[in-house]
Amino acid sequence: MSVSVRVPTILRTYTDGASEVTAEGTTLAEVLDSLEASYAGIRSRILDDDGKLRRFVNVYVGNDDVRFLDNLDTPTPAGIQVSVIPAVAGG
Repeated sequence: MSVSVRVPTILRTYTDGASEVTAEGTTLAEVLDSLEASYAGIRSRILDDDGKLRRFVNVYVGNDDVRFLDNLDTPTPAGIQVSVIPAVAGG
């Protein structure tokens, strides 16, 4: 199933500057695999060495944070928007 993925500015070097790309998959893990196949290196910026979401990267499927759903097993219905958002820290 095709979904759109919003790419933050910091990761656009992997997508040739595109702010939104299309990926395939029925789960977030499959979508990230599809992204990696099209944009080599992007998955390692989203997932850590253990294959889990990086601590300072938030991923939303629709309007929902996947950490409060099924993480990488979160379903990604056709046409939904996946957003990758780096966390902002400061004081």
